Amino acid sequence: MTDTLVFALTGWPLGHSLSPVLHQAALAALGLKGEYRLMPVPPADSTALAALLQQVRNGQLQGLNVTIPHKQAVLPLLDELSPTARAIGAVNTLWMREGRLVGENTDAPGFLADLYARLGDHLADKARERCAWLLGAGGSARAVAFALASEGWRVVIAARRLEQAEALALSLGYWLKAEQFIPLSLAALPEGGVPHPQLIINATPLGMTPQVETSPWPEGLAFPSGACVYDLVYNPPETRLVREARRAGLEAVTGLGMLVEQAALALEKWTGLPVPREAMFRAVERDRKNPE
Repeated sequence: MTDTLVFALTGWPLGHSLSPVLHQAALAALGLKGEYRLMPVPPADSTALAALLQQVRNGQLQGLNVTIPHKQAVLPLLDELSPTARAIGAVNTLWMREGRLVGENTDAPGFLADLYARLGDHLADKARERCAWLLGAGGSARAVAFALASEGWRVVIAARRLEQAEALALSLGYWLKAEQFIPLSLAALPEGGVPHPQLIINATPLGMTPQVETSPWPEGLAFPSGACVYDLVYNPPETRLVREARRAGLEAVTGLGMLVEQAALALEKWTGLPVPREAMFRAVERDRKNPE
């Protein structure tokens, strides 16, 4: 390991990313000298993306996180995928191991760890088939669908673009109990012949800063009774979806814990050290109280 560690995040756009705050806090807590940079690459700029990955190969970067829209675009540029990343078909964490550029997906285990930590008591009834409605069918949805399916959940994928939902269901058909996909609409959710959910997950960007008044939940549709809501969006601290779900009496949380957990798991891959999650949460709290 070099004296000064350099890690980075690539994606587009990156203006509201909390990743530098999280990783700098973790590095400081571990007593490591290093920095975490934002390195945006526009969509479809394959040359810039390949050049950035070359920085991992030649040691300029000791680790790279990948977010929207590059989680699948980087796959052909890698030497090796973890079993989880291969199953999901998307990566978010890259590093060199024994001379090979490796891709991992820490979104799936990060989601499960936070889901059960925060909502586990409300999801403990395993006597009946557990069903989740997954809103969205992008890269993050792929990780969530795989994570839930690996835990025995039935996953119903609802997306505004039905063909995208269908493609995701078919690609994960080996793990999913049922290849069920429906339009994300007022009519389809209650009338699509889908089972009552114990869990609703938002894996779309709707509700994210600065579009804080948007929501993936169809206008005028009542929330299913007794369901829990998990919104992957973490900025703002309380999204419209979470606020309205709580108002309807549902347990609802944002995705900040998943963000912390997936970041910690990535840093553990890069450093080989256990990462203190609490230091990362405290850093986010300080950042939100003292915005630049």
